[in-house]
Amino acid sequence: MKQVTATGTTVEEAVKSALAQLQTTKEHAEITIVDEGKKGIFGIFGSRPAIVKAVKKQDPIEEAKKFLSDVSEKMGAPVEIELVGEGRNIQFILTGEKIALLIGKRGQTLNSLQYLTQLVINRYSDQYMNVLLDAEDYRKRRNDTLIQLAERLAQKAVRTGQSVALEPMPSYERKVIHAALAENKRVKTYSSGNDPHRHLVITPNK
Repeated sequence: MKQVTATGTTVEEAVKSALAQLQTTKEHAEITIVDEGKKGIFGIFGSRPAIVKAVKKQDPIEEAKKFLSDVSEKMGAPVEIELVGEGRNIQFILTGEKIALLIGKRGQTLNSLQYLTQLVINRYSDQYMNVLLDAEDYRKRRNDTLIQLAERLAQKAVRTGQSVALEPMPSYERKVIHAALAENKRVKTYSSGNDPHRHLVITPNK
C-alpha cells in the first residue's frame, strides 16, 4: 500500500500534489489532513504549509484476481482469469489445464475458493460485492444436475409421503432447488440446520 506525504500553501494544493505523486484520483485515495497550514501576516510572515497524507486504495477486483492466481499456482493448477459482470455482482471465469483440481469433488474446492475470494474482495471494497467463480461451465452443469435431482427427490417425497433431506450445499445451490420446485404444488421446500451443514428438505404437501 503506497503512502505519501505532501505539502502546499493550501490543503487543496497539498491534496493535488499527493494525488500526482500517487498517480491516482481523489476517489481512489484516502486523504488525511495532518496540518491545515497557516497563511501568516501578509501571506508571508509566520506562514505554515498545509500537510496531508494520502494512501492509494487497493482495487478490490485486482486483489481478488491476485488471490486466485496465488492460490491456483500453489495448488499446481495455474489459471487464466476472465472478469464478467460489473457493479456489485462479479463473476470470475477460470481456465487452465488442471482446472479439475480447482473444481474438486461436487465443486467443493470451487465453492471454498469462491467463499475466500468474496472475503478478499469485500476487504478492499467500499460496498458489499457478490462473487461467483466458474470453471469449464461447471455452474451451469451443476445447476442442471440440481434441477434433475430436485425433480427426482420431489417425486420420491410424494410417492413415499416422507420428507427427503438433501446433502449440505451453499445457499445459491439451495436457491436453485427452491426455484425448480416453486411451481410444484405437491411439495414444499425449506432449509434446515446451520452453515456449513445447512441443507434443504423437500416435504410432501398433505
